[in-house]
Amino acid sequence: MSFRHRVITANVSSLDMELRFSKSESSCSLHGKKLLFFCEHDQELLCALCQTSTKHRNHQLCPLQEAVQDKKYILSQEDLRASLIPLKEKLEKFTKVKQEFEKTAKHIKSQSQQTKKRIKEEFEELHQFLREEEGARLAVLREEEVQKCEQMKQKIEHISKRVSTLSEKIRYIEKVMNAEDISFLKVTMKDPKKKSQCSLQDLELPSGSLIDVARHLGSLRFRVWEKMLGIVQYTPVTLDPNTAAPWLSVSDDLTSVRNTGVKQQLPDSPERFYPCVDVLGSEGFNSGKHSWEVEVGDKPEWDLGVAKGSVNRKGGIICKPEEGFWVLFLRNGDVHKACDSQSKRLRLERKPQRIRVQLDYDCGEVSFFNPADMSLIYTFKDTFTGTLFPYFSPCVNNNGSNPGALKICPVKVSVTVMSSQ
Repeated sequence: MSFRHRVITANVSSLDMELRFSKSESSCSLHGKKLLFFCEHDQELLCALCQTSTKHRNHQLCPLQEAVQDKKYILSQEDLRASLIPLKEKLEKFTKVKQEFEKTAKHIKSQSQQTKKRIKEEFEELHQFLREEEGARLAVLREEEVQKCEQMKQKIEHISKRVSTLSEKIRYIEKVMNAEDISFLKVTMKDPKKKSQCSLQDLELPSGSLIDVARHLGSLRFRVWEKMLGIVQYTPVTLDPNTAAPWLSVSDDLTSVRNTGVKQQLPDSPERFYPCVDVLGSEGFNSGKHSWEVEVGDKPEWDLGVAKGSVNRKGGIICKPEEGFWVLFLRNGDVHKACDSQSKRLRLERKPQRIRVQLDYDCGEVSFFNPADMSLIYTFKDTFTGTLFPYFSPCVNNNGSNPGALKICPVKVSVTVMSSQ
């Protein structure tokens, strides 16, 4: 049997072997000699020294050029075209992935720039508040300084007049004492001792004359921080824009979301919902009690509740506990339903403008209330595993039929000073 026939019956590897013949180095990597032979058994290119090695003893060898020609013989043009199909498919996939990664890298830069801008804006507001507070407190200090300096100036002027009057009297009495004529008699008749008396009350420093340093510096940072609470808002939940479907617009402070109806060009990352118009909170819970209120206003449709972090976020979604969702929703402006194992329509006396969501992880409860009167709307009872996240959906907004945003309501922040005892 000829070498050509043996190659054909052995079904030597397809295009990879051809590439080895045509693109391999011309010198042996072991001996540095020119490659001259091809070992059929080991599928290796050999130099003259390799040919005599024990590794290839009794192996079928042939000249390199003959092997190349035989390989070209068994690989027809159709075989080459067929081998190109999977390669081109892989190239197309890799190209698409590369383009997606490039879009993602561009989006990351955009996110960073926007976040940096928002950080600067937030701190500028704080800086502006501190500058204004500093100016106000310095103004109060200057006012006290002017007032008390003016008081002291008046006291000094009054004392100066007394000093001048007393000095004149002293000089006059001393002059009369040396007199020998009738003027001495006149002075003594007027009781010079009485004339020399004056009130010593004005010689004492009045109480409260000094700057009230304690008033200006006492617990200064705490009192400024306490006042700062008036401009600082705290929301128990913030939204994660990386989970938001491309049609959703999340506010800069991450507390409200609306459906714009316009699809944004965003990376289709694993955490993003698509195509369902949903978004999750940024922080998950796996223990304890948590609650938050959402302003729904007059929106005719919305979904609210909690969802497992592991829920499916691509394709169609069924909101029920078996799928990892504990959700209350509104449809057609007046149809409230609890997405339990069996969807339950709820009868409410009044349409809530806000919904309070309350999660008790350890007790396995998700409850919904109308915060206007804290009336219970519905409670899911289950056994939770994994991490649960706040879940929001402003729902579809076809032709502006469902405008408005879902807004997470801030909670009032207070300062409590506790005794160290």
